[in-house]
Amino acid sequence: MARLATILARGGSKGVPGKNIRMIAGRPLIAHTVAHALEANLFDAVVVSSDADDILEAGKAAGATHLVRRPDDMASDEAGKLPGLRHCVAEIEARLGLTFDTITDLQPTSPTRVADDIAGAIALQARLGVSNVISGTEAKSSPYFNLVEEQSDGAVALSKPPTDDVVRRQDAPRCFDLNGSIYVWRRDALMDGDGLWFADTHLFEMPAERSVDIDTETDFAFADFLMSQRGLVRAAE
Repeated sequence: MARLATILARGGSKGVPGKNIRMIAGRPLIAHTVAHALEANLFDAVVVSSDADDILEAGKAAGATHLVRRPDDMASDEAGKLPGLRHCVAEIEARLGLTFDTITDLQPTSPTRVADDIAGAIALQARLGVSNVISGTEAKSSPYFNLVEEQSDGAVALSKPPTDDVVRRQDAPRCFDLNGSIYVWRRDALMDGDGLWFADTHLFEMPAERSVDIDTETDFAFADFLMSQRGLVRAAE
């Protein structure tokens, strides 16, 4: 079983300028994800793909085994992630002369995950043999009870009205927020499929404190706080 870890990081972030190489908990942001992949000790290659030289250099310094330059047309604000991911896989497979069985894509803006989360998601995909596994955390708002959406007239209504036999939140199906942290793909599903969702897509659940996705300055500060607290606990142990 040949496994590839990919870390795709565009330059030019607008919400948090330079976030992928900004220092957090003593390292550039992207270095934490490279470390998680290496600590998992499950991959034949750990690849950083980017359109930015400084991000590629930070990935190399953090220990990434390979670097792939992402084409500019796959790195714009309007570009989707899947074309860039497929390009990265095809490039590294051609370079190594190897076809991977699974690809685990790790979001560089998720520094609060741990290596065990990656191992757990990979184990779930391997056990079930499904097209892909995505990570998420239990949703704070349920579409059956307190998540509303705006109607055409400006009024709001529940996103998913419960059936008559569901009268308590606890009786409704569990709902999750995708945290974007981990995507484990069977190669054929990624390279030949059409999008993220398949009939057999499964979710790997992570706790909220390991599900922070940095998209704003507030997210960055919160992640830094959580990671500093984790460091204090480890130091005390």
